[in-house]
Amino acid sequence: MHADNPIDWWEWGEEALAEAAASGRPILLSVGYAACHWCHVMAHESFSDPAIAALVNPNFVAIKVDREERPDIDALYMKATQALTGSGGWPMTVFLTPDARPFFAGTYYPPERTGGMPSFAEVLEAIDTAWRQRRDEAAASAEVITTHLVDAFAPLPASSDRLDVWAVLDRVSGEFDPLHGGFGTAPKFPAPLLVDALLVKGEPGSLDVAQRTLDAMARGGIHDQVGGGFARYSVDAGWVVPHFEKMLYDNALLLGAYTRGWRRVPDHDPVLRWQFERVVRGIVGWLERELLLPSGGFASSLDADSLDSRGMQHEGIYYCWDPALLADVLGEDAEWAAEVFHVTTGGTFEHGLSTLQLRGNPDPERLAAVSARLLAERQGRFPPARDDKVVAAWNGWAVDALVWAAEVFGEPGWLELARGAAECLWRDQWDGRLHRTSLAGEAASVTAFADDYGAVALGFARLAGALGDAEWLRRAETLLAQALELFGADDGGFHDVAADAEQLFARARDVSDNPTPSGTSALVAALRLVALLAERPELAERADAAALTLRGLLEQAPRFAGSALVDALVADEARTGLRPAVAVVVADDPLAELSRATWRMAPIGTAVLTGPAGTPGFGSHFEERTEPAAYVCRGTVCFAPTADLAELRTALWSRA
Repeated sequence: MHADNPIDWWEWGEEALAEAAASGRPILLSVGYAACHWCHVMAHESFSDPAIAALVNPNFVAIKVDREERPDIDALYMKATQALTGSGGWPMTVFLTPDARPFFAGTYYPPERTGGMPSFAEVLEAIDTAWRQRRDEAAASAEVITTHLVDAFAPLPASSDRLDVWAVLDRVSGEFDPLHGGFGTAPKFPAPLLVDALLVKGEPGSLDVAQRTLDAMARGGIHDQVGGGFARYSVDAGWVVPHFEKMLYDNALLLGAYTRGWRRVPDHDPVLRWQFERVVRGIVGWLERELLLPSGGFASSLDADSLDSRGMQHEGIYYCWDPALLADVLGEDAEWAAEVFHVTTGGTFEHGLSTLQLRGNPDPERLAAVSARLLAERQGRFPPARDDKVVAAWNGWAVDALVWAAEVFGEPGWLELARGAAECLWRDQWDGRLHRTSLAGEAASVTAFADDYGAVALGFARLAGALGDAEWLRRAETLLAQALELFGADDGGFHDVAADAEQLFARARDVSDNPTPSGTSALVAALRLVALLAERPELAERADAAALTLRGLLEQAPRFAGSALVDALVADEARTGLRPAVAVVVADDPLAELSRATWRMAPIGTAVLTGPAGTPGFGSHFEERTEPAAYVCRGTVCFAPTADLAELRTALWSRA
C-alpha cells in the first residue's frame, strides 16, 4: 500500500531505531492494516502528498507497521493512544522519542483543518517545533506515559476466590439489545465468543439471546447476503450498514458460532435452522472462493474499498445495489428481490444505494437462484483488494471452525479445507519455531505470539480428533510445550509476547478478547482439548492456573471475556460431573453417521475422537474398543458403549 509514497517509510526494527537514535529525530509511527478504510483515506490524502513528505522526511524517522503482523507493537502503542486521547483506532499515529517512548498520539488526521481537528501538516509542524524547542518536556512526558503503561498490562485483580459464573452470564445477557440483537450500541460488532458462552448450557433465556443475535446478524447488511461472510462491524445499532472490510478472523469465529448455534435450534423451528445453515454454507463458500490461497492457507482480509465503473474508489461499492441495478440483472425478479433484500429508491447506504438485508422468510430455492445471479454479476465488478498474508492464529481458528462445520453438516470437502490450511501452517510457518505470518509460502521473520500458538494448537488438535490422526495431536503438543516455555508468566497466566522477543518498555499482555480470543484464552482452550485427547491431566492443571488470571476481567468486563466465560462455565459444570468428556467413536469414516451425531449432540467442552478400531497414538482411547460404537467417558467413569442415538445423547448429557 505504501511502497510508492513519497514519505521515506522504514520497517519497524533495529535499523530504524538506530537511525532515530543516531540522528536525534523523533519517530513518526503509523500503524494500520491492509483492509482499513481510513488507512486508505489517510494514505491517499496525506501519505501520497509530496508536501507532507517534505515535512516528514527531514524531521522524523517514519515507521510504518502492519498491526496484523506486529500485534505486539500495535498493542503497546494503542494503550498509549487510549491513555492520551481517551479512544483509539486505525490508522494510529504516534510520535515517539528516539528510544521509542510515546509522547503524543492520535488516529486519523485530515489534510485540512476540519472543525476542531487540526490538519496532519499542522500536527507535524507542531510536533517538530516542540521537539526542537521543548525536547526535555517531551522526554519527561514520555517517561510518565511509559511508567503508566507498564502497569496497564497487568491483569485485573479478582475480588474473591470464588466466581459466580452464572451471575456473570446474566450480566452479559443484561447488555443484550432486545430491539436489534447483539450487545451494546453503535458501532456494533459481532460477538461470536459471547454467543458461544450463551450456548454452553443453553437455558431458555441465554439460548434466546444467542439465537436472536445470530438471526439478527444473519438478516442484516453486515452479512453478505449473496456472497456469504460478514463485514467487520456495523456502523449502526441495527446491523444495516457495515464497515465493509471482511476479515478472516471474524468469519472463522462466526462459522464456529453459527455451527454450534444450529445444533441448538429445535426441529420445530425449520426457518431458523435453514437460516443458520445458510450462513454456515455461505461463510465456507466465501472462504473457498475468495480467501483460499494456492498454499492451502487462507488470506487475511478483503478491503472495504473498491473501484466503481469510472475508476473512482468508494467504500462498499462492490456490495451495494439500487432498484435499477437489480432490474438490469434480474428482470421480472427484480421487484421481488428489492422487497426481500430491502433495496429502496432512496437507498439505505450512500448515493441512493442499499446494502442487502434479508426481510421475511422468502422461498429458499428462489432466494438461492436470485442470489446466484446477483453474485455472478457482482463478480464482474472491480473486486476489493485482498491481503494475501497468512496469519497463523486466524488460520488456526479457521481450521477449528471448519472441522466443526464439516462434522456437523457432513461435508468431507470442508474437512479437506481444514486439513489444507493446517498443512500450510506446519509447512510454511513452522521451522522449529512458529512464525506469525507467511506470504507466498515464505514465513516472515516475526515469530508468533501467544494467540498464534493457542489457535494453531487448537486447530491441530481438533483436526486430530476428527481424522483420528495422532500426528496432528503430536504437533499440537509440540506447539504447547514451546508456548509454555516462551509465554508463561509468574502468576500462572501467559504473556502475549515471547520471553526472547524484542522487549520495549513494557511486555504486552492483554487478557481481554478484542475481538479475537486473548493469547491466554487461546492457550487455555488448546490446553484443555489436548489434555483430553492425549490423556495429559497436567495440561489441564496448567490451564486451570492460567484461567485464574482471567477472573478479574470476568468480574469487571465480561463482554470482553467471552472465551474466558466459555471456559469458566464449562469448568463450573465439571464440578457437578457433567463435563468435560471424551467421546470416542470407533468408525472407519470420520464423517460416519455416529460420529456426526456425536458432534451434533456433544456439550461444548467435549473432545470428540473418531477412528477405526486400534487407532494408534491416542493413549488408551482406542484400547479394547473394537466394536463400532460411541464410548463416552468422563474422567475415570465411562458409560456403556452404544450405537443408539438416544442412548448416546443420554451418555453425553448425563452427570457422572
